[in-house]
Amino acid sequence: MANSVAEAVIGAVVLATAAGFVVYAGQSRGMRLASDSYPLVADFRSADGISVGTDVRVAGIDIGSVTALDLNPKTFQAHATFSIRNDLKLPDDSDVKIASESLLGGNFVEITPGASDTMLAAGDAIVNTQGSVSLLNLLMRFGTGK
Repeated sequence: MANSVAEAVIGAVVLATAAGFVVYAGQSRGMRLASDSYPLVADFRSADGISVGTDVRVAGIDIGSVTALDLNPKTFQAHATFSIRNDLKLPDDSDVKIASESLLGGNFVEITPGASDTMLAAGDAIVNTQGSVSLLNLLMRFGTGK
């Protein structure tokens, strides 16, 4: 009987520790509730290197994440939806591009704010986009001279 009580206590400690790690990870990652953000969309020629959950940054600061990726059947471009913090309003002439952290690192979505006085609202599209650049394709072009 004492053995099963000890096992139950140890199991409870393990579960409490795991829950603590989940809470800590959520806080350090900057997770926000859905009501704390608003959606924006953009179409990219190529969305290589990003997926749902990829960071969205302004000036290197994480301000949101990619929430959906789909193919636009009319334009055959990648249609990305991302959430942005509610406390941050972006001008409607902002640019968005898929940038690389480093040669070996992952990609992220980078927004460069424009200078317009009109701000983007929930569900608006950012039209000035630049898709991801493939390092392999660049090296192949350099190697073949084309």
